[in-house]
Amino acid sequence: MLAATLGALLSRFHGRIVLPTVVLEIVLGILIGPQVLGWADVDSYLHFLSNLGLAMLFFIAGLEVIEKKIPQRAVRVGSLGWIISLGIAIVVGLALQEAGVNARWWLLGVALATTALGTLVPMLADAGILSTPLGTATLGTGVAGEFWPIVFISIFLTGVYGAVTEVLLLIAFAAVVAFAAVVVLRARPPRVVRALQATVNTTGQAAVRGAILILAALAYLAIESGFDYVLGAFAAGLIVGLALDTPEGEGVRIRLEGIAFGVFIPIYFIVTGMTFDLDALLTRGGLALAALFLALLMVTRGSSALLWRRELGEQATVGLAFFAATGLPLIVAIVTIGEERGAIDPSVGASLVGAGMLSVLIYPLVAIRIVGRREPSGAERKEEKEQFGDFAEEFLG
Repeated sequence: MLAATLGALLSRFHGRIVLPTVVLEIVLGILIGPQVLGWADVDSYLHFLSNLGLAMLFFIAGLEVIEKKIPQRAVRVGSLGWIISLGIAIVVGLALQEAGVNARWWLLGVALATTALGTLVPMLADAGILSTPLGTATLGTGVAGEFWPIVFISIFLTGVYGAVTEVLLLIAFAAVVAFAAVVVLRARPPRVVRALQATVNTTGQAAVRGAILILAALAYLAIESGFDYVLGAFAAGLIVGLALDTPEGEGVRIRLEGIAFGVFIPIYFIVTGMTFDLDALLTRGGLALAALFLALLMVTRGSSALLWRRELGEQATVGLAFFAATGLPLIVAIVTIGEERGAIDPSVGASLVGAGMLSVLIYPLVAIRIVGRREPSGAERKEEKEQFGDFAEEFLG
């Protein structure tokens, strides 16, 4: 928890430069872990908390998909771009596997086709880009770069049943999720609604407990269906996001994000750092492979930006390519799950995570340098001030 707190403080320590908190958490995990200072080891308790953090990470990703209210066209173009990226990444994965890289081709393919939307959003907001056409394009690209990889890895990283059976189970799981979403949106008994509203500012917190119940139920259902629990966590985030997509739901969403980002998600990334194979990365081969993965992230995900070229122009398209190629949280999750299933060697995973860390540190700054910062208008400043005032008033009670 000291490392988690330091990570949050150090990310904002410099007045003008905002460092990615997730990178600092992994670095601090490496420092306190057995490979450097040896102050902490991962036991069964930390492993359990880390798994909760991974579930919360995907849960919040589902919430963000609903919360951002991205135009359907942006999501469609982003999804088409992701299909293009996946096609390129699978070819790259096959080539790397044939060249002797100890990882399955489909795992490399989906890892290289991810985008760190949650990491990008605060950077876009700080640079004044979020409300621009480039910001919309980045959100559409980022949602596709988070949503589709989650579905993909849920099928390919399980292998409990045969492929046909898993596809049928996925359809059945999707039907259950759709039914739950309809129930949440339409079946709202007045007594239940009153109870939820009455306990928002009390020790009852029924809405928060109900959200966690949905998370637990769908994660359990996903496991029982032969999928990874992250699929259930993401689906739960979508359902809860739909339920909270009202002005009254903002307070509940803030509380859920406080639980996730304040406790469990930092533990997941710090534990990732503690188990990170630093020795394998700091070899000539490991660093060369990390540099190769960093370049391949630009090749695979950056190519999707070409779909926006006519609308954004040359300069903004180049910036979008760098934003799209920024990927770390899902890469860490894919490597973690892949190592547990023997689909990737830990040394290769270290290089892949290292490339993700470099992409988060380098690519967004390059993109902002290319497109330039934008000062928010007076109306946007007023809206941000009001939002912060509402949050501060609610937080302080």
